[in-house]
Amino acid sequence: MKRYLFILCLILFVTGLAAAQSAGSVFYVAVKTLTLKSGTGAFDSNKATLNYGDKVTVIKVDGKFAEIKSEADPAKTGWTLTANLSKKQIVAGSTSTASAKEMALAGKGFSQETEKNLKTQKKDLNFADVDRTEAIKVHEKEVKRFLEEGKLKVGASQ
Repeated sequence: MKRYLFILCLILFVTGLAAAQSAGSVFYVAVKTLTLKSGTGAFDSNKATLNYGDKVTVIKVDGKFAEIKSEADPAKTGWTLTANLSKKQIVAGSTSTASAKEMALAGKGFSQETEKNLKTQKKDLNFADVDRTEAIKVHEKEVKRFLEEGKLKVGASQ
């Protein structure tokens, strides 16, 4: 399990690194819905929303974050994680019932087929626990209160 988790983390890192080194390049939104933020902080205000497959241009890169603008509507600009972007062109207008997380993982090479293969190869993997953990929802206000009460730094400079 650790090996597969390491491989997945490595893929995410390399994808983010590739995006981070490409200011001025064209990318595509690799998640179902992408909320652009006014900055790189976790609680910065929302500016605009883009959809899976939307074509964007990277304006500036700051660590693991990229400031982007929509090709279809240049007024839509903002910050996102580079891992939410893909160099591969995504077919616009395709329909899917996959979640945003599934779309992001599929864009990085992890799919239901990959999960099925992992289950076949490694009988001791417990995807039910992963599914239960991913189903936990915490409201943004609760996260902010937790960080403030714990006197933890809020924002991108953590």
